[in-house]
Amino acid sequence: MKLFELRGTLPSSTKLILELTGIGVILLVWYIVTAGSEPIVPKGILPSPGNVILATQDLFVRNNLMKNILWSIGLNTSGYVEAILISLVFGFLIGLYPFFRGLFNRPIDAFRFVPLTGVIGLFIVWFGLGISMKVHFLAFGIWIYMLPVIVRRIDDVENVYLKTAYTLGATNFQTIRTVYWPHVMSNFSDDIRVLTAISWTYIIIIEGIGSQGGIGSLMWKTGIRQGNIDKLFAMLFIIVIIGFIQDKFFVWLDKKLFPFKYQDQAHARSSIIFNSTRWAHIKQLINTGFSLLIALTMLMFLLNDYLGFLGNGAYLSDSFGDTYWLMAILMLILSLWLLKDFIFISRKKIVISKPTGK
Repeated sequence: MKLFELRGTLPSSTKLILELTGIGVILLVWYIVTAGSEPIVPKGILPSPGNVILATQDLFVRNNLMKNILWSIGLNTSGYVEAILISLVFGFLIGLYPFFRGLFNRPIDAFRFVPLTGVIGLFIVWFGLGISMKVHFLAFGIWIYMLPVIVRRIDDVENVYLKTAYTLGATNFQTIRTVYWPHVMSNFSDDIRVLTAISWTYIIIIEGIGSQGGIGSLMWKTGIRQGNIDKLFAMLFIIVIIGFIQDKFFVWLDKKLFPFKYQDQAHARSSIIFNSTRWAHIKQLINTGFSLLIALTMLMFLLNDYLGFLGNGAYLSDSFGDTYWLMAILMLILSLWLLKDFIFISRKKIVISKPTGK
């Protein structure tokens, strides 16, 4: 095994061991430099891991951390959806038609140099201090980076595919639908994962205005203004965990929407599904059961907001606030999608389990 080979690859088991070891080393160094009554690094600068854990518990109990997390997720998702929709419309216009590229390509490239913190005042003047201002600001902050990416993805489409479409007699609309759209969206999904981190940077800034809720507002009030460094570090780690989960969700979504990008992996998974070994069946059962649990949980909370069978509180609408309608639609779509996959896999299993007639 060549651990130091240039651009070498590691087996999955070795990669997992190294990742866990790296995390363990970081935690060990953190514990050492903050241990004792007179630590190497003062606790006012870097709190100990134990204090951060206690601060996390206190955030859940006293500061309603879960509601603030859901508020930030709803705000972040709303801004992201708005940025994606606007970027797709303008990106395809600018990327496909020379008229629009000549008009707007240079100004849009110049927007990337606009200091976003400096235009917050403009958005307050235009939209007030409510949720709409924050959503539009987040969308603008993501859009100025997302739009040039879409234009570049359109430019990356190889001419051989375009010539093939024209040879087959495809119209402009058919060419966009069958060549440009699949190519751009399959690659743009990877860009979305990278740009997600930018939205979390901006949300911490914008939530400090108006004090309407969210983990960014909580960081300003509880962590910075009150000098609770333990809670500040705890919320930073929580944002990292949210970002990690969000990244994994985008990977899963990418595999569902664009399976042709993972043909080798899909072939390997299909061989596991049809394998008669006990571990393969157990693994598939765990995956389908987990997906079903997520789908039913989301549907239960969505129905509770209208039927109230879990108590008097409408948990999702109270937590997401003005972004609830979008989050409800997305959660409903995701739930139905997971249920469809569960039914499909269940039927597949029934067919596989039939006797072969030997």
